[in-house]
Parts: sequence; structure tokens; C-alpha cells
Amino acid sequence: MSRGSDKKPLSSVIAARLEAEIIDGTLEAGSRLDENVLAGRFEVSRTPVREALQLLTARSLVERVPYRGVIVSEISRDEIEQLFEAMGELEALCGGCAALRMSMRDRAELLALHRQMETLCEQGDRAAYDEANAAFHCRIYDGAGNQYLAEAAEALRVKLSPFRRAQLADSARMHRSSREHAAIVAAICERDPDATTRALRRHLVSAAMEILTKWALSPAGEAPANETAADGMPEQDGTAPRRQGN
Repeated sequence: MSRGSDKKPLSSVIAARLEAEIIDGTLEAGSRLDENVLAGRFEVSRTPVREALQLLTARSLVERVPYRGVIVSEISRDEIEQLFEAMGELEALCGGCAALRMSMRDRAELLALHRQMETLCEQGDRAAYDEANAAFHCRIYDGAGNQYLAEAAEALRVKLSPFRRAQLADSARMHRSSREHAAIVAAICERDPDATTRALRRHLVSAAMEILTKWALSPAGEAPANETAADGMPEQDGTAPRRQGN
């Protein structure tokens, strides 16, 4: 792993790599993640590995089990459905409030961000689009003008972020996401809370369908198609989870 070329902290880079392997089933549920082994694999000290595992724990992808260490969590299809359902309702509620409470400046900034994302989508810049996507939704949470709603939405976003990131790896889905964002922005700019809540619910349902459909169609044990990453190692293609117990 090249340290000089990574703009993000090493812990984030390691967490992203492990996250992708958990999502696509390379690291199966119940697998033990040993700090020393991972430090050797990524050619780093144990500190960034420990920080990476903390990030994955916060996302509920791994858990610390007494006498066993850090273990890849078991995540079922039902859990993913429930997470997306809860996220859809929270985002719809935040969006409805934001449509009424956002200032003119807030709306203009949201529109500007959406236009930037359209450009990223056309360029096929998935990594940048994913970062902007997180910022887009967080602006809506903040625009709701309710600290507790925003905190609840952000906490759930963290848990779902690996799956939302995975579904955006598909180019067609990224373009659909951009079109769905256009409907959300239009409703917010028109101060229409009902249209905003409907648009956000549809957006989350669309994202959930992408993940769950790919998951159902992916036979267990089949290696995903990979692209070559800049460091010469395989890059995960965002294939939906192939986990045990489904």
C-alpha cells in the first residue's frame, strides 16, 4: 500500500477495503479479523488497523466478541430491508421539514451541490459522487432544523453507508440516483413538503431494490468481477452482499 498517494487517512483506506470485502462476501460472516495479520497485509502498524476496525464496528459490519476478538457480523436480508425502511422514513421526515425551513441560501447551495453531482455522474467519478452524495443527504438533515432528527438520521446513515456506497458502484444506478436527486431538489426548492417526502421515500426504496436484487441474483461463492485498482490490487465492483444465512 502506497502511503504517499493516499489522500485519506490510512485507517479510512483500510476500512474501505475491508468494507468492500465484507459487502461482496470475500470476508464471510463469522470471519475473525486479526490486527497483526491485517497490519502485515496492508504493510502498516497496528494503529491504523485498530482505527479501521473501530470504523467498521460503528457501521455494524464487525463486532467485538469476548475471547474471540473482532468478528465479521452476520447481516440478513431482513435487516437490510428494515434499515432502508427506517432510513426512508427518517429522510422523508427530515426532507419534509427541510422543504419548509430551509433558507433561500440553503436551497441554492443544495441545488448547486446537485449540479456538481450531475457533472460527477456524467464523468463516471464514483468515489467523488459517493462523497458528494453523503454531503447532499446531510444538508437535508441539517435543513430540517431539528438537532435530534438530524442526529438520528446521521447515525442510521453511518450504518447504511457501506450498502448505499455499494449500490452506487453501478453506473446505471448512479444515473438513476442523480435523477431522483433532481426530483428531491425541485420539491425542496418549491417548498413542497409532501412532494419532498414522496421523492425521498422513492429514492431509498430504489437504493434498497438495487442492493437486494443484486444480492438475490448473486450465487454464493461466485467471485465478483473486479477492476484493477491503481495500486495493482483488485478493486471491488460494488456487487451486493453474499452473506451466510440468506
